[in-house]
Amino acid sequence: MVDILLRRRFGLLGRNISYSFSKGYFTEKFNNEVFAGNSYENFDISEINYFTELIKNNPDLKGLNVTIPYKEQVIPFLDKLSKKAALIGAVNTIKFTKSGKLKGYNTDYYGFKKSLKPLLEPHHKKALILGTGGASKGVAFALDELDIPYTFVSREAKENIIDYDLINATTFDNFQIIINCTPVGTSPNIEACPNLPYEFFTEKHIAYDLIYNPAETTFLRKAKEMGAVIKNGHDMLIFQAEKAWKIWNK
Repeated sequence: MVDILLRRRFGLLGRNISYSFSKGYFTEKFNNEVFAGNSYENFDISEINYFTELIKNNPDLKGLNVTIPYKEQVIPFLDKLSKKAALIGAVNTIKFTKSGKLKGYNTDYYGFKKSLKPLLEPHHKKALILGTGGASKGVAFALDELDIPYTFVSREAKENIIDYDLINATTFDNFQIIINCTPVGTSPNIEACPNLPYEFFTEKHIAYDLIYNPAETTFLRKAKEMGAVIKNGHDMLIFQAEKAWKIWNK
């Protein structure tokens, strides 16, 4: 017999999210009779200002995941943040509290950290983070916890951020972990990849792509051809999703 308390609605907030990992993952999870009665759906909105209306029209929602491009934009609409989400400055999980408040959490950092840790060797000392959006903030927080210094890379150089044109052989000597936090290379534009001198990857490097569709992006393929250890974002997504599930149920 299904516990009436388990009959709850969850979903994913984002834009152009028909490809979503989360919907498939949680729908499959909820097909297990232990979780029967739960449902998960996509809430695809064209701009963040529609979030208030979404909440108003769906009063029975109990939790949301948040994806591109709203991990930072959603914060002003929330009542409070967890300590780590506040430090990170990005939210990918929202809990609807018993008092009706919306509380933001970040489980991206947890998923990334847990999936990266088994790959680390003593020579993996510094990281390059490609991109400066919400996902990159969770990655940076995880690297801080792992005591791995990092530098951000963007199309335009700013304070504490270098641009792609500055990356050369010396950069690859100094940074042994390269993490793609941009959407470049995701389906359907699978031939695209970040603008890097891929010939400088070696077996001493880790190439990590937060993208999971396709499973092997052009970024990962080119790095692998030079001997690098590669990792896509699939395990990170599973770990962060299960962490979100625990948050919704605590």
